Amino acid sequence: MDKEIEKIKVLIIGSGPAGYTAAIYASRAGLSPIMYTGVQPGGQLTITNDVENYPGYPEGVMGPQMMEDFRKQAERFGTDVRYGVVTDIDAGQRPFKITVDEVKTLLADTVIISTGASAKWLGIESETRLNGKGVSACAVCDGFFFRGKDVAIVGGGDTACEEASSLANICNKVYMLVRRDELRASQIMKNPKIEILWNHETVEVLGDEEVSGAKVRDRITGEEKDLSVEAFFVAIGHQPNTAIFENQIDMDENGYILTQPGSTKTNVPGVFACGDAQDHEYRQAVTAAGTGCMAALDAERFLTSQE
Repeated sequence: MDKEIEKIKVLIIGSGPAGYTAAIYASRAGLSPIMYTGVQPGGQLTITNDVENYPGYPEGVMGPQMMEDFRKQAERFGTDVRYGVVTDIDAGQRPFKITVDEVKTLLADTVIISTGASAKWLGIESETRLNGKGVSACAVCDGFFFRGKDVAIVGGGDTACEEASSLANICNKVYMLVRRDELRASQIMKNPKIEILWNHETVEVLGDEEVSGAKVRDRITGEEKDLSVEAFFVAIGHQPNTAIFENQIDMDENGYILTQPGSTKTNVPGVFACGDAQDHEYRQAVTAAGTGCMAALDAERFLTSQE
């Protein structure tokens, strides 16, 4: 076998709360994990401003600073954090053959997948410009900052309905923008604070330094109007970053990696998945970190069983 190919015990693919927590546990267990951060080191939290719902930060913390803290803690215990992207994996046999940046090859006894998921956006310029300044893809995360305010949310699925109901508990009024004349959701919890605008689409998010409104269009009549809102939530779904594992690891119809109940084990022995790459239900930093811990413990037990 080629002596130049690097051999490692634990490879962590992707950073963020799940990956860094897995790294902390794996490195403290003496497994010398190597992490490849992916195209967005730190994951979605690096584009999140205030994080107020993660335990241990009583005054809140900026998302990028939080991920820097996670990284430093992982490195303190010996995690080798590398900037690069895993571009291919051969999960057909152990050790698993991994390709990084399409050129570097390494062999891993175990793999922890923590590649996360990316929010789907509308694709309009103002949405990008005001992201983190009143535009958000997580009402559970950021709704608290707009308590008592008027807000808008886009989407017609279960997630949008759940988030609209959550916002209605703390906000003054919630405009729900639905492109069709019906909801895709299985149910909607009625609340007088929620006003559903059927057959409406977003033209532009208004505001210079922060959200001040939203220009919307009736798709039937073409009529446009401005909504006076201070936050604009997009709830049209997430896309798990799991494309490179297709035909290698079992996934559901939306691309989320399937894990055995109560564990992070995939259908491939020695491959574990944690965080938003396998969680379409909660998608919170603290739940991602919890599954990162589980993945490291599962990997450690697997390696012990192979000795």
